[in-house]
Amino acid sequence: MSEKVKKIDSKIPEGPVAEKWTNYKAHQRLVNPKNKLKLDVIVVGTGLAGASAAASLGEMGFNVLNFCIQDSPRRAHSIAAQGGINAAKNYQNDGDSVYRLFYDTIKGGDYRAREANVYRLAEVSNSIIDQCVAQGVPFAREYGGLLDNRSFGGAQVSRTFYAKGQTGQQLLLGAYSALSRQVNKGTVKLYTRYEMLDVVIIEGRARGIIARNLVTGKIERFFGHAVVIGTGGYGNTYFLSTNAMGSNGSAAMQIYRKGAYFANPCYAQIHPTCIPVHGDIQSKLTLMSESLRNDGRIWVPKKLEDAKAIQEGRKTANDIPDEDRDFYLERRYPAFGNLVPRDVASRAAKERCDKGFGVNNTGLAVFLDFKYAIQRLGKDVVAQKYGNLFQMYEKITDENPYEVPMKIFPAIHYTMGGIWVDYELMTSIPGLFAIGEANFSDHGANRLGASALMQGLADGYFVLPYTIQNYLADQIQVPRMSTDLPEFVEAEKGVQDKINKLMSIQGSESVDSIHKRLGHIMWEYVGMGRTKEGLETAMKKLKELKKEFWSNVYIPGEANTLNTELEKALRLSDFLEIGYLMAIDGYNRNESCGGHFREEYQTEEGEALRQDDQYSYVACWKYTGENSDPELLKEPLDYEETERKTRNYKN
Repeated sequence: MSEKVKKIDSKIPEGPVAEKWTNYKAHQRLVNPKNKLKLDVIVVGTGLAGASAAASLGEMGFNVLNFCIQDSPRRAHSIAAQGGINAAKNYQNDGDSVYRLFYDTIKGGDYRAREANVYRLAEVSNSIIDQCVAQGVPFAREYGGLLDNRSFGGAQVSRTFYAKGQTGQQLLLGAYSALSRQVNKGTVKLYTRYEMLDVVIIEGRARGIIARNLVTGKIERFFGHAVVIGTGGYGNTYFLSTNAMGSNGSAAMQIYRKGAYFANPCYAQIHPTCIPVHGDIQSKLTLMSESLRNDGRIWVPKKLEDAKAIQEGRKTANDIPDEDRDFYLERRYPAFGNLVPRDVASRAAKERCDKGFGVNNTGLAVFLDFKYAIQRLGKDVVAQKYGNLFQMYEKITDENPYEVPMKIFPAIHYTMGGIWVDYELMTSIPGLFAIGEANFSDHGANRLGASALMQGLADGYFVLPYTIQNYLADQIQVPRMSTDLPEFVEAEKGVQDKINKLMSIQGSESVDSIHKRLGHIMWEYVGMGRTKEGLETAMKKLKELKKEFWSNVYIPGEANTLNTELEKALRLSDFLEIGYLMAIDGYNRNESCGGHFREEYQTEEGEALRQDDQYSYVACWKYTGENSDPELLKEPLDYEETERKTRNYKN
């Protein structure tokens, strides 16, 4: 692994952090309405980030080509977000502000995020709520008519706007309605059931994509003056995650191989509130909203014999009296209690289960108990706040959470790492932008709950529409290019060669069986607790598994038609590369921070121990070839407004 000490230009504007975005907008270049008609923009992805960006750019007058991997944008994984979206409205009059949201996000990310981007995110958060209310998003309201708020992890104020347990769905329907309006107007052309397979670079700039029609199998070429990637994260590298099964990191890896830096790949979020694994043939995991931690109390038995009795089915949760229950988050973190950030809550659950206090037959679960909320508020109030989540839990587990505590355990959820972008959301390739979870920019080493929806919509509605103009302003004289140019032909040939190679292997192992093995390696060695030796083992095993994949995978059917196994194989080939990137990044970062927990680096109390003098930077990995390790470049994280401290959620 080679390393360069090179200052990467993130294009952060001058001036105080609270004035940077205002100053940027005041001095950026613009494109007048007539010239926007001359410019084509490709947006890949139709989740909250992609749909909001495509709708906004279409409304502004650009010609937008929007690519959707599903049969409808309404099926994007954004729909699965349950608990809410953050904004600094201070409707509760409890002391919130733009600065406090900014600070909580920086602290929650363990001081590994870029200040300027995070402040901008907090600054535009309020506009997102206004936009979504105007679209008809049915946010919960208080008795007096104001929008209601609830608390989420890592905050001591109520700033999370929500629509029952369906916030992602309702926000996506709002974005989808805005997108559909532009499709009807003709400013956006929507390509459903298309998957990007490569980006086309002409004279150093992104000028188009190669995509596969997933219904016919046909490979097609598309030109754009700029390309925007909004394809989500790479959590499915672990096979079992809370992500939709179609979620993948392939677009990110395609542009990484063409020169875009991949930043902080080891930062993966383990969500503490997931329904535990229940069998060997399970294909995904189900998340229970973090909002449940507002009123649910997390505990395990104090006595090891009680835990053993529960594991063996001799006792139930209701057999354990209150005085024998260990509310371990409230005990360890009295100031935040059950609402500590996700990485903190996840490691605390793992610690209890590792000591033998788990509460299901595998010993890998803790209780989330609503008995106390029902006693305090009444069952009707609890049902009004969380009823659809309780119903979902009962359908999956056949247990009634009004009568017995939920069982939960940490699981892979979100990826804070992603494609490196500058302040303008542009990658290291001119004309190529990345938004939402696909980029790395706003969450540092750990994302606070209810901030994913905030970032996706902030990027799509309120950031990219400004910054992309700054790039396109000098592209108005560039004519639309023919997709017969050699660069398009070469890119398509590379895609076709890869497909042909995969189809010709005809080995003996299914795609899913290899993907499961990848997941086991990742969870075991690149999961909640990582060590130098474990990461070395992971890299060795990942290289071996990659060789096996390319020599022994079996893909039935034909390439030139609908073939879901081929789709999965193409994505798995990228997951194998991502897994290695995550391992090498974690190996290089000799500290613990946020979701990256190196067991060698922890305090006496078992908390993450950062090494600020050595690792206060964004790790940017540059592709150097198929079988060589990537090159490390560094973007220093210089903090102007924030004093770095050891995170404290105790007082």
